[in-house]
Amino acid sequence: MSYFLGIDLGTSAVKCVLVDSAGTVKASHSVEYPLLQPEPGWAEQHPEDWWRSTAAAIRALLAKASVSGGEVVGVGLSGQMHGSVFLDSDRKVVRPALLWCDQRTAAECEWIEQAVGITELGRLTGNRALTGFTAPKLIWLRNHEPHHYARTAHVLLPKDYVRLQLTGELGMDMADASGTLLLDVANRSWSSEVARALGLPLEWLPPLYESNDVVGQVLDGAAELTGLAPGTPVVAGGGDQACGAVGVGVVQQGIASVALGTSGVVFVHDDTYQADTEFRLHSFCHGVPGKWHRMGVMLAAGGSFQWWKNHFASDELQQVEANGGDVYSYLTALAETAPLGSEGLLFLPYLTGERTPHPDPKARGGFIGLNMRHTRAHLTRAVLEGITFGLRDSMELITASGVEIRELRVNGGGARSLFWRQMIADVFGYPVVTVNSTDGPAYGAALLAASGVLQRDVSVLCQEWIKVVHRVEPDKNQQRRYEQYYEVYRSLYPALRCTLHQLSDLAVSK
Repeated sequence: MSYFLGIDLGTSAVKCVLVDSAGTVKASHSVEYPLLQPEPGWAEQHPEDWWRSTAAAIRALLAKASVSGGEVVGVGLSGQMHGSVFLDSDRKVVRPALLWCDQRTAAECEWIEQAVGITELGRLTGNRALTGFTAPKLIWLRNHEPHHYARTAHVLLPKDYVRLQLTGELGMDMADASGTLLLDVANRSWSSEVARALGLPLEWLPPLYESNDVVGQVLDGAAELTGLAPGTPVVAGGGDQACGAVGVGVVQQGIASVALGTSGVVFVHDDTYQADTEFRLHSFCHGVPGKWHRMGVMLAAGGSFQWWKNHFASDELQQVEANGGDVYSYLTALAETAPLGSEGLLFLPYLTGERTPHPDPKARGGFIGLNMRHTRAHLTRAVLEGITFGLRDSMELITASGVEIRELRVNGGGARSLFWRQMIADVFGYPVVTVNSTDGPAYGAALLAASGVLQRDVSVLCQEWIKVVHRVEPDKNQQRRYEQYYEVYRSLYPALRCTLHQLSDLAVSK
């Protein structure tokens, strides 16, 4: 039997899956690594931790599945986007990587938009300068750590560092490169105009590939560490959102996905390059060769739910976990006991700032409408409803551009909850489906590996491998009631923006 290995380098852990030639998952395995937050709003990781954890995860996965390295005939990679890996001329790590959720670059973003011009930047890259993107991190390094900047010779994204360790090859795929703010997204090439305007060396950027291109083979040393066979083909892969969309079959127009991970993403396929005229949505290359996508990103979707669980878990919740139960399942069941709208309680999910539709690193979260009747059940439901309202903000921008949506494909940890899926259907007003692939970006990475090695069209493989397994229709009555709450939710950020900024500034003032 032949297998394809998909690797997804997440924010908290790497997940590896083995998929056979029919698209069936044989086994999966995850290994965690630490997140560093040396200052408020900062987020860093050691690239070496990614590689050690990935090698350990692959070896453990092969043992779990009783599969030999020689049976793996292709490897694909997915990973957290935008994170800046700075390497010197010997390809050694210069400093810890700055991650997608790092918010330190607000001043650098303002400078970039002044240096290039917002309209020109949008024309060249399809996007505005946002704190999560890669180019602002390079400018920050130049401004604040010139000694590290002087050592830098190569810049990679997180999964590309892991592929470098596997194959010895520098490279980056079009989809992931779209989030650097240095790619001419429409023409699928590095933008010499942006690099020149920012004073960044274009030679630091690696060769570009489509996501299913074979870009190298597993080295002898990497084979020894991972258990894979030397010479195993490795494809370029893609950023986690593009791979996640491939992994649930969002490879044609009319189907959108909602990813419920740490961040939340509403994603729509485009056959041709399209850009939001105000650049509130991201316009990126897709993992499907020659195609594009647009997406809106909420920085703290599942992250808000995780925050609620971590900091407000009572002894009862801890007991559930101690008994082997799933705390998130317990919390969603608790939320279901509260009425729709949580009796006039709304939650703003801007715990780490926000990106879409409010590109604002100083946005902050909060509960609005609290009264003495509200219990933990009400607050828990309000958290889920606030996340869902925030995600709908992105869908509003997508549909306003004229895109017709037939269904939403929900994936990520939150997709396991039927209650939450029904809530999404009611808030968005579209049918919500889940598919047989539940391993998200890792599964998409494995599919891209199969496409590259077998020379099969990505969209055709998606049709063969991915099937709808459950469908939820909107409840018209609940949809009408949610519409009223959503209109109030939409009014909160504009009304509170100045207050949120004042609180953010006070929190960091000395």
